[in-house]
Amino acid sequence: MPGASGSGAAPDWVVLLLSPWVLGLLGLCIGSFLNVVVHRLPTMYMRGWWAFDVADFALSDRRSWRSAFGSQVEPPAELAAAAGAINRQIEASPPLSLLAPRSRCPHCGHPLRASENVPILSWLALRGRCSACKAPIGLRYPLVEGATALLFALTALAYGPSWQTVVGCTAVSLLVAMALIDLDYTLLPDSLTIPLVAIGLAAAAAGVSVVSWRDAAIGALAGYGVLWALGVTWAVLFRKPNAMAEGDMKMLAGLGALLGWQSLPGILLVAAGVGSVIGIALIAVGKHRRETPIPFGPYLALAGLSALLLRERFVALAEDMLPFLGA
Repeated sequence: MPGASGSGAAPDWVVLLLSPWVLGLLGLCIGSFLNVVVHRLPTMYMRGWWAFDVADFALSDRRSWRSAFGSQVEPPAELAAAAGAINRQIEASPPLSLLAPRSRCPHCGHPLRASENVPILSWLALRGRCSACKAPIGLRYPLVEGATALLFALTALAYGPSWQTVVGCTAVSLLVAMALIDLDYTLLPDSLTIPLVAIGLAAAAAGVSVVSWRDAAIGALAGYGVLWALGVTWAVLFRKPNAMAEGDMKMLAGLGALLGWQSLPGILLVAAGVGSVIGIALIAVGKHRRETPIPFGPYLALAGLSALLLRERFVALAEDMLPFLGA
């Protein structure tokens, strides 16, 4: 962000706005909003899935039924009844978006006043309980706010008052939301993964990325392609469903676009390593069953955030790996 004088230095107001302290405070507010995104976006996604894929298509489309089971086979009446019940339930549900209605207690529906919605401080003042019904408010809410604030501040320290900091903080917000949604629902919505790819490519095309347009484009293709190839190989060798979900592929494509193909080996190594250790530990203590898939998104997000803040080390890690890969 060059200054008005053309010297290349950012103006004082830009330096202030993109300072670690200001961005840390902004991160608290963004973290509060991310709690809303993590809570509501999966619900909005599931409602859309039930409304379209189930009620309007799979359960009520006679042509698709006959195509699947034969032209002489009529769909049972129960399907139409189920479609009607689903649509009635959807119509009876109150409208929901990321902005409306106001945040409220999930236990009693008490709408939060402005004084009850201040990041971290409100949770402390309320002692982690709803002011109306006294039900506990999860510790994750202030932790997400604090973690987002810390990541924003660290991004500012890593890149200084520059467009890279703006791009980095945007990526932080998307990655935090993706990690938590995938952890809760084993779901990576396109509304989060596709913007990460777009931001990485757009920043590189505009010349405000840490990587060139060529490296960003190769990174996006390689990020998607590597996980796709691994998933297909797994399915062929072990005759099981693809081990990699498409959301994971899009997420790694976004990280490749954001940080370049050079960062991908390190991201995959860290994500797989941390995921394996935690997965084995959870199985060992009986907190996870071996046959249940473990979401990969949180580990990709952790590795991606680390690479965002320590990109040079991740690139160096990839260069150290090349001899072992035969390059």
